[in-house]
Amino acid sequence: MNRRLDVTSSWIVSVGRLGRGLTARYTLRRRPEQTLVLYEFEACPFCRRVREYVSELDLDVMIRPCPKGGGYRAEVERLGGKQQFPFLVDPNTGRSMYESTDIIRYLADTYGDGRVPVSLGVPGIAGSGALSQLRGGARARKARQPAQPLVLYSFEASPYCRIARERLCELGLAYHLINVAKKSAQRAAFVEKSGQMRVPYLIDPNTGVQMFESAEIVAYLDRTYAT
Repeated sequence: MNRRLDVTSSWIVSVGRLGRGLTARYTLRRRPEQTLVLYEFEACPFCRRVREYVSELDLDVMIRPCPKGGGYRAEVERLGGKQQFPFLVDPNTGRSMYESTDIIRYLADTYGDGRVPVSLGVPGIAGSGALSQLRGGARARKARQPAQPLVLYSFEASPYCRIARERLCELGLAYHLINVAKKSAQRAAFVEKSGQMRVPYLIDPNTGVQMFESAEIVAYLDRTYAT
């Protein structure tokens, strides 16, 4: 896709959700000791709602992408009995669950202050569904899997982060998603690590590569892992 068209369409998708996933607006009462695991794929509207709330709760998750035709779909079926997304696994409590509404309420009650978005109902699903179909992150591409999961500093409403996440999803590459939305408590540590407040920022512990710029990240992922 042409770079300008790619960024523009991603920006439209972000604006269309009226700022969801832009700011850490909910209180994170405690961070889980073990990272939660979220099975999802970028083009899924229900998955997007969970990612938005995770950004707004300032919570990190391990993403195991499940694009059609690949990724971790078989693992979800083994764990939960069916290929339905999103699917959350919390190693801290032993809980696992489908359904975006149930996942958001669980996160709010377990790690947040109990508050959930007003758009948690049907209107939120409809709006997210229409926009999610405009972008990629639906179907798998052939790729080799790294020994260690990648790390991505991101937040849901960023159009540039979306471009990077879509390619990670299509290649089925597991990654630790660290949210640094506006007002995130993790921004200061991120700036100290990277030298500036700019996302997406990818760290590949398998090669030692650390990089900004969504276009360069996509090119790196294709060059390093696509087959």
